[in-house]
Amino acid sequence: MKLKQKDLLGLEYLSKEEIELIIQTAKPFKNLFTRTVKKVPTLRGKTVVLLFYEPSTRTRTSFELAAKRLSADTIGISVSASSVVKGESLIDTVKTIEAMKADFVVLRHGMSGAAHIVSKTISASVINAGDGMHEHPTQGLLDIFTILEKKEKIKGLNVAIIGDILHSRVARSNIWGLNKLGANVFVVGPATLIPAEIEKLNVEVHHNIEKIMHKLDVINILRIQRERQEQNLFPTFEEYSEIFGINSYKLRNAKNDIVIMHPGPMNRGAEISSEVAESKNSVITEQVTNGIAIRMSVLYLLAGGDGGESETFNS
Repeated sequence: MKLKQKDLLGLEYLSKEEIELIIQTAKPFKNLFTRTVKKVPTLRGKTVVLLFYEPSTRTRTSFELAAKRLSADTIGISVSASSVVKGESLIDTVKTIEAMKADFVVLRHGMSGAAHIVSKTISASVINAGDGMHEHPTQGLLDIFTILEKKEKIKGLNVAIIGDILHSRVARSNIWGLNKLGANVFVVGPATLIPAEIEKLNVEVHHNIEKIMHKLDVINILRIQRERQEQNLFPTFEEYSEIFGINSYKLRNAKNDIVIMHPGPMNRGAEISSEVAESKNSVITEQVTNGIAIRMSVLYLLAGGDGGESETFNS
């Protein structure tokens, strides 16, 4: 089985089978990490351009490692030191990259829909590494991969995403992916940080995590976006932390095997306590490792690789 499109723009646009294919294909790539030589020649001769208009540590480094472990050449473009500062548009920038015969463009941009525009402009494969408040598909995929490793299924699990749902591209990708694989998704946060009519995405809305804690299998804790605080969407960080921050006390009624996730970077002591972040239930560092495997899988499949028969994750 192969992916149907040349680009990865969001989990909204993938079928259930394609999501399963990407995750299934990531498994042997993760096994590669245990080898002395963590590299295969799969994408030798291919070029991956990392075009990031916003700061990133985990995603950018993860994509670069993924590409290099597949033997691709990588080029990182620092927007602050490029022609963008001279007024060059996104379209002109990517056309220049295409003229240099790049095979992949990994794009992070502050405008929702930027990856879609670029995908219609160039023939290279475009991978959305986060566009505004829209989606962050590889983060959603690695989160699902991590849950599957711990729970051995997705269908029927109760998964809560807590925090700034309004501005979170991570939340949207998780919602699309988890719903397609049969999970029950809850979103939790202050009313000011919950999008209007989000129930239409087949989620339950709650404003008190403790009331539903006993039924949850997974909690995915989103970063408090301090840059959004200028909009005064909640009174103070201290008040947010008291009501919505996840600490040991709030987990007192949780299942013993509850999975604690965070896409990073963490504001320790704010949305998550250090004790919870370092607990046996936390899979935060595993998410980072799984991100490399997922991004290797995406690059391989977009290059035309055959992932074989996808397995279902419903049992």
